[in-house]
Amino acid sequence: MTVLFDRIALIGIGLIGSSIARDIRESGLAKEVVISTRSEATLKRAEELKLGDRYTVSAAEAVKDADLVIVSVPVGSSGLVAEQIAPHLKPGAILTDVGSTKASVIAQMAPHVPEGVHFIPGHPLAGTEKSGPDAGFAGLFKGRWCIFTPLPDTDPDALAKLRDFWSALGSRIDEMDPLHHDKVLAIVSHLPHIIAYNIVGTADDLEAVTESEVIKYSASGFRDFTRLAASDPTMWRDVCLHNKDAILEMLARFSEDLASLQRSIRWGEGDKLFELFSRTRTIRRSIVEAGQDVDAPDFGRHALDPKA
Repeated sequence: MTVLFDRIALIGIGLIGSSIARDIRESGLAKEVVISTRSEATLKRAEELKLGDRYTVSAAEAVKDADLVIVSVPVGSSGLVAEQIAPHLKPGAILTDVGSTKASVIAQMAPHVPEGVHFIPGHPLAGTEKSGPDAGFAGLFKGRWCIFTPLPDTDPDALAKLRDFWSALGSRIDEMDPLHHDKVLAIVSHLPHIIAYNIVGTADDLEAVTESEVIKYSASGFRDFTRLAASDPTMWRDVCLHNKDAILEMLARFSEDLASLQRSIRWGEGDKLFELFSRTRTIRRSIVEAGQDVDAPDFGRHALDPKA
C-alpha cells in the first residue's frame, strides 16, 4: 500500500479512532501516527495496544506538522477541539472528523479553521455498540459508506486525497449537503437508537412488576434492542442535542405511523398488518442485497466483528 501521509494525528481514540489506527498500521498509509486523548488512562491503553507511534494528552501538541488530522470525539466537543488545535495546524493540512451530525460540527469547527487548512467534514457509517480503544478492529470500514459534506470552497485536490485515504480503508465514498446528511442519518441511525433506548428503558421500569422475567426470557427482538441501547451515552446525548430538528421531525412521523399501527391492531385489520410487515421485510432483504449486512441469524455481527 502507498504511503498517503507523512504524519496523521488522531484526536480521540475510541472505537472509530482505534479502528482507523489499526487500518493505518496494517496498510502502511502513514509514516507516523500521533494519538491524543484527554484521558491519561485511555492514552496509556492505546500505547499498550501499540495503536500509534507517539502519544500525548495535548491535542495541540498532537497536530503539529500533521498532514491529516482526524477528530473522533463526541460531536458536542468538536468546537472545543477545533479551538485548541487551530493555532497549531500547519498550512496545507487536511482536517476532518467522524461525527454523526454534520451541520452542527461545521458550525462549531469552521470558525476556528485557519486560512490554508483544508477542513472536510466526514462521517464513516460504521461501528458497534462498544466503545474505547479496545473496541476497535481492523476492517471495520470495509464495504461501509463514508459520507463527506464538503464546504463550498473545498480544495478538490485535498478532497481527492481524503477520498483516497478512506478508500484505502475499504470505504465506499459519497458526498451530501450537511442538512440532507443530518436528515438521512436521523431516520437510518438516530431514530432507531432513540427508540431502542426508550424500549429498554420501559422494560427496565417493568422489571419490578415482572420480577426479572424481562431479562430472564429476553427473546431475540428485545435482545437486539439492548445491543443498540448499549451504545456510548455521551455520544448519543450529543447526537440528540446537535441534530435536534431532524430527529424531532422523524420522531413526529414515527409517532403518526405508530398511532396508525395501534388502530390496525385495535380494529383487527389483519390485511393492513400483513401489508406493513411484508413491506418492511422487503427492506431487510434490500439491505442484505446492498452489501450492508449479511443474512445470518446474528445479523452478521460475528462475521463482521471478530470481537463480537
